[in-house]
Amino acid sequence: MEKNKDDDYGEEEDSEYVLLDLEAVRGQIDIPPNAPYTLSGLDTMNPILIIDKKVKLIGEYEETIGTCFVFSEDEASPVVHEETGPSEANLFSGKYILDPNQAPRKQVKPVARLQKILKFRLLLDEDVQVETNSQNNSIL
Repeated sequence: MEKNKDDDYGEEEDSEYVLLDLEAVRGQIDIPPNAPYTLSGLDTMNPILIIDKKVKLIGEYEETIGTCFVFSEDEASPVVHEETGPSEANLFSGKYILDPNQAPRKQVKPVARLQKILKFRLLLDEDVQVETNSQNNSIL
């Protein structure tokens, strides 16, 4: 039986991954670490993200161009050198040496493939009026 390539990324056939992009609001708001949030309307054109029951953001989907992957990054174990050989001058025979000048290593693994990016900006009063008007027009 042939292995499905999508299995390498933990995807199921009906899964769709979306990246939440907050770059546009980065300098405008302060988002505390571990702040509670509510994300609603993912099935609409403009989902709403409420952070810490205070900050309201409106999103807009953007299709990815080409293949966009998401990776996880973990600390990898350092490279250890073992001194070997019969040299009489080898004072470290059988010892393990860590290089103190070696930069920390990272292990990167693919997590998912993205189809869309959801870019957020601050929700303004005029956005609420436009959204309300478009909903009212669709009802009529």
